[in-house]
Amino acid sequence: MPDQALPGPPPLRVLVADDNPVVRAGLTALLGGHPDIEVVAAAADGDEALTSAARLTPDVVLLDVRMPGTDGLTALPDLARIAPVMMLTYSREPEVVAEALLRGAAGYLVHGEFTAAELITAVRDLSNGTPTFTNSLGVSYEPNKNSSHLQPVVAQSSKARLTHAAALHRRTPNRPDFGLSSREVEVMDLIASGMSNRQIAATCFISEKTVKNHINRIFAKLHSSSRSEAIAHWLGTAREGWRR
Repeated sequence: MPDQALPGPPPLRVLVADDNPVVRAGLTALLGGHPDIEVVAAAADGDEALTSAARLTPDVVLLDVRMPGTDGLTALPDLARIAPVMMLTYSREPEVVAEALLRGAAGYLVHGEFTAAELITAVRDLSNGTPTFTNSLGVSYEPNKNSSHLQPVVAQSSKARLTHAAALHRRTPNRPDFGLSSREVEVMDLIASGMSNRQIAATCFISEKTVKNHINRIFAKLHSSSRSEAIAHWLGTAREGWRR
């Protein structure tokens, strides 16, 4: 009998989740052009990604951060329990990166900061347990002292703003809140820490429109007509509280 070649390993099964149809199509074509990779599903939001992942159990998930409905960060913990998740997104804010790591992301690549070949390598590496991160994010992995697992390490400069707003509030536990709700207090602390509306939205997992609505109510309660005036009022009153 003639020798028969042994079948090779099955292709790496990938799920792509991105609300941009052009990005979905481009990733599907790029990945599918390699015989050892198969795109088994392309989802437009987090709900579709979760449904497809539960049904198909892919080997790797490529996940965008900002999508309508259920966004990437919301879907991430459940997806990470099914397969390694690579965040593949335009979002590079330190707050978003840190939250993605906390929620189980095994890699993070920013569009425009990797080549097609690097993406293919990253997908293959992720399936083998090797994480990949965009260099400019300042993220690396090092052994966990308490186990054989790897733990993410985010550059200190990227962490600073994550804790600054909370620190402002902790230092002034008895300051007046001007009738602000707990969410408005959170938003005002983030404003005072220097965050933009977009960064606040990412940190609080709300839309920029919702952030603007909160800010309008905050300005009314602080009797302020601008961001700088609101910050001065907020922090100025806090300093008076410290002196007392």
